[in-house]
Amino acid sequence: MPGPARGTWFYLYLIMDVCSRKIVGHEVYENETGELAREFIEKAYWREHLASRDKPLVLHSDNGSPMKAATFLEKLYDLGITSSNSRPRVSNDNAYSESLFKTLKFRPWFPVNGFKTIQDAQDWVLKFVF
Repeated sequence: MPGPARGTWFYLYLIMDVCSRKIVGHEVYENETGELAREFIEKAYWREHLASRDKPLVLHSDNGSPMKAATFLEKLYDLGITSSNSRPRVSNDNAYSESLFKTLKFRPWFPVNGFKTIQDAQDWVLKFVF
């Protein structure tokens, strides 16, 4: 998500249930790290009561370094979540999430000139999700 100056970014972490299309977790951070991804997945896991599900959980993600970080992968293992990654150099392995991100970016009220603060970005995502 564009930040206040050219070349600055805020990073949206988002989990969507493919079957229901429900967004089960979202956070906006100033950085993109494996530790933040680990923290994010753990919060979403417990908030959504995913431990009580009978079916196996699979998290499909892109090939970004946070999603391949040892700290993140260890947390997935601890929570009993199977990791799945997109194929290298294939941007459309997860059409549902790609469609969601395109919808997000093309909302008429998306600030094309960037968000002034991370709080503005977080508030915008909250309105989009709900």
